[in-house]
Amino acid sequence: MIFSTVVSGQENELSKIRNLYQRAPERETAAKELLKITEDYRKEDPVLFAYKGAAHMMMAKHVINPFTKMSHFNKGKKIYSAAIEADPKNMELRFLRYSVQSEAPGFLGYKQNVEEDKTLLLKNTKQLQDPGLKKMIVEYLLSSDGLSSAEKEKLK
Repeated sequence: MIFSTVVSGQENELSKIRNLYQRAPERETAAKELLKITEDYRKEDPVLFAYKGAAHMMMAKHVINPFTKMSHFNKGKKIYSAAIEADPKNMELRFLRYSVQSEAPGFLGYKQNVEEDKTLLLKNTKQLQDPGLKKMIVEYLLSSDGLSSAEKEKLK
């Protein structure tokens, strides 16, 4: 019974984190809350740690100072690398990296895994067992400029 309570609590927290992640690009308050919630996560929990990286990336979008922007961006990039190194086949991690890299400005030079991650997502998203994650990935991919019409049709 204690185990199921812990698992349920983790699922609720992950659901909240995913929701904040989806709102963070447009809302600075969501990005700040995501950063606050994830600040204590370490690479021992790669998915939650990757959301910490995502929070830094989102904060880079909302701050004005160019040095602060680059600091958040580079910190997020480092965290993504460590999280994916810890669990390279994890679809959620690959989705997070894909969504960030596909939206990152080209001059930052952070687009090297876009095609690899997109291929993996297109191939494996339908088999995901987590309906919340599956919905989040499909919705993002369908709205993405990085997919062709044919690739989007395969997702439907």
